[in-house]
Amino acid sequence: MPLPAASPYPGQEQQAARQDGWSQQGNHPYREQKQQAPAAHPASPQPGGASGSLPVRDEELAGAVRRKPRHGESFAARAARALRRTVSSSAAREVAAVTRTAGVLQQPVTTGRQIAVTSIRGGSGKTTVAALLGTTFAHYRQDPVLLLEADPALGSLPLRLGAPSRRWTTSDIADIVTPDMTLLDVTGYLVQLPHNAWLLPASLGQVGAMLDSRAYERAVVALRRYFGVMVIDCETLPAEVARVALNAAHGRVLATPATPEGISSTYAVLQWMRGLPRHVIAGTVVVLTELMPRSGIDLGEATERLRSTGVSVQVLPYDRHLAAGGRIRTELVAHPTRQAAARIAADVFHLSQQRH
Repeated sequence: MPLPAASPYPGQEQQAARQDGWSQQGNHPYREQKQQAPAAHPASPQPGGASGSLPVRDEELAGAVRRKPRHGESFAARAARALRRTVSSSAAREVAAVTRTAGVLQQPVTTGRQIAVTSIRGGSGKTTVAALLGTTFAHYRQDPVLLLEADPALGSLPLRLGAPSRRWTTSDIADIVTPDMTLLDVTGYLVQLPHNAWLLPASLGQVGAMLDSRAYERAVVALRRYFGVMVIDCETLPAEVARVALNAAHGRVLATPATPEGISSTYAVLQWMRGLPRHVIAGTVVVLTELMPRSGIDLGEATERLRSTGVSVQVLPYDRHLAAGGRIRTELVAHPTRQAAARIAADVFHLSQQRH
């Protein structure tokens, strides 16, 4: 599947995309962005606390939390899948499905798409879903992708993405970026990730950081013209910034734990969302995240029940590597999880391009 021939984001180096949606170079740590604030803008305000980079991971705790990362699925499961592909025609069907998904994800955009990811409770896998979506978009697309954290309450997006340090925050950027800046100028304030992706944390990892809705709106307005896709990791609902982000976004992802409580609570929230402007519910994808190998939940029935409210529903299967926490190493993510992440990204990206 060819990549789009043109991009509305000039000045950014173009990268070829693999059709499996994931890099096999996952052992390489993410590089910290080395660019400094551009000399062309010496008068840019210097926010308090942004005079130096702070590490994402506390080195004093590194020894206590260090462990050998596990693959997302067992060796037996991987061997069984490889055998099935050898003796059946599933490989051809899988390639066809991946090609279709790639075709959706590589569609060019005339204006940057904002994808807001939120949940109604902690522990739902919200940040994990945001990290997977950002990784998938960045791998498939030519234009730059921004992962923006809008959850200042010690959000874990930088940790999940393996960012080594952070210096500038979402609130800072609201007062720094000016219309005459180029993409190169702007990325001097961001953390560089693989595959043409960038990260903007919400805080410096300190208790008490705040991000109000006005600062969030200013930051998004300032940055949206530079990036083809912005994946926004929001606070949990009904926080004010999350509500503002959901209303302004082109596509919405609601991460929901695949538990009786999670499904019933989400169904109640969706009923409330049906009273909002139609584009909100019509552009929403509910992601049922499996938090354990065998939850006992009838996912088929749960999916149909949630779809009855007008949303799209996808399932993110249990993955040992994701469940363990810490930096997501793409080469250790289970194959079914990779496929699911690509489907979720394609689903919400398609909805973000529709007129509802």
